[in-house]
Amino acid sequence: MHPLDPSSSPAPVGSAGAATPRQQPFPAPGPAGAPDPAAAPVQADAAIPPESALSLRALRKSFDGTEVVHGISLDVPRGSFYGIVGPNGAGKTTSLSMATGLLRPDGGTAHILGTDMWAQPQEAKARLGVLADGLRTFDRLTGRELLTYVGLIRGMAADVVEERTNSLLSALDLAGEDGKLVVDYSAGMTKKILLASALLHAPRLLVLDEPLEAVDPVSAQVIRRILTAYVDGGGTVVLSSHVMELVEGLCSHVAIIAHGELLADGTLDEVRQGGSLVQTFIDLVGGGDVEEGSLSWLES
Repeated sequence: MHPLDPSSSPAPVGSAGAATPRQQPFPAPGPAGAPDPAAAPVQADAAIPPESALSLRALRKSFDGTEVVHGISLDVPRGSFYGIVGPNGAGKTTSLSMATGLLRPDGGTAHILGTDMWAQPQEAKARLGVLADGLRTFDRLTGRELLTYVGLIRGMAADVVEERTNSLLSALDLAGEDGKLVVDYSAGMTKKILLASALLHAPRLLVLDEPLEAVDPVSAQVIRRILTAYVDGGGTVVLSSHVMELVEGLCSHVAIIAHGELLADGTLDEVRQGGSLVQTFIDLVGGGDVEEGSLSWLES
């Protein structure tokens, strides 16, 4: 099977519901101190739709006694290109880290294609590819060595790993970089080899945190084309970004997160309601104004 071909996944089904504002007050922070690592997250009661690739239910997380994610619930339809947008510090990365098994939630659940991430982590992660922003990797390997390591540690056959590695390096324009260590890659090359690592096992769902940040235009265009082809073939992509124009140009669905809360979600057209995503975002999140005369000293 070609590494970018998600044809074994179920056909795309359904779409998210209409955008609905969420303006409930923040709950009081939980007790101070880190949760017991062995404690299971609180189970949420809401049913998990069978057509969802990713389902979050009442996810919560606190740091040093301050709650930063306030019970987020979200369903990502299979076969969708789903954008999650929000300002810096909105809780996007924390929410996706809990959804993908990188960070244990204080409460709530995350399901990957119907499998509970925290009750059945091995099964859930086998169907998931993740590109996490800022996550350390084995950068003292070459790109080929890194992909080989990732494939073998996942239990893939050596000949399959080699075939898919060659295909991915070629598709991502990294085939000519044999011998160069990942630590010496440019920002764009690093994003591409990490994306290749996420794609190698042909997952049904990709979760990408800021996949195009600090990436040059040529590398960004290559990544866009690969992700678009992946979704067109039946895969599901969840992409987190604070760049509205990127999400508006790529995604079929979108969710807006700010201050650790879900403010709106649905198809792109449902959320922007005839306007632009940028204006909808500003209307929901607020801010963006500069007090008149406050920087008058810059005008002289």
